[in-house]
Amino acid sequence: MPKTVSKRIAHLDFNFEHSPVKIVANRNCPEIKLAGLTIGPLEEGNEYETQYWAAQELERSGIVHFREDENLNTAKLNKVQWTERVQTAGQMSRLPDDFYPKMRRCLASLRRDSARAPERMLECEKARQLIRDIVNSRLRKIVSIASAPAQTEHTLKNFTKEERYLYDQLHSLISDWRMQILEYEETEE
Repeated sequence: MPKTVSKRIAHLDFNFEHSPVKIVANRNCPEIKLAGLTIGPLEEGNEYETQYWAAQELERSGIVHFREDENLNTAKLNKVQWTERVQTAGQMSRLPDDFYPKMRRCLASLRRDSARAPERMLECEKARQLIRDIVNSRLRKIVSIASAPAQTEHTLKNFTKEERYLYDQLHSLISDWRMQILEYEETEE
């Protein structure tokens, strides 16, 4: 199962990399061709939409920046963590479908920043702890819900794709285990 999980997460991550995101041009720039994708021409201050991987390359080059609401930051993670804490055990708050890919990228970015600027280490550690709290809280809820009888789509509607995959795997495994444990037939000798 672990290889299957990593393949599924990699597949979802690949889809995220190719999903559209909003960017803002930092400066005027002529048309750019990246691996069969044409972007621009770009005018400083204007907003555009392109695939995440292309936006990331353009940002590294200083040509664009992500629109403020496209990325996660410590403040947004704080809000998610607070929302998770006020939910009851069987309730899942709604997260954006791209929460986990953005979460991983947020943490990687903070790690890079703190390696270059040690004063950012505290923010990186705070984000890491918030992420652990969010993941652990949601994981406990998923395990609890997966251990119960089959759920309706209404109950599962707030699961991300990653969480839904985990729920499906756990629910199937737990149901099979429960059936095997509760079934008992005496064998004739």
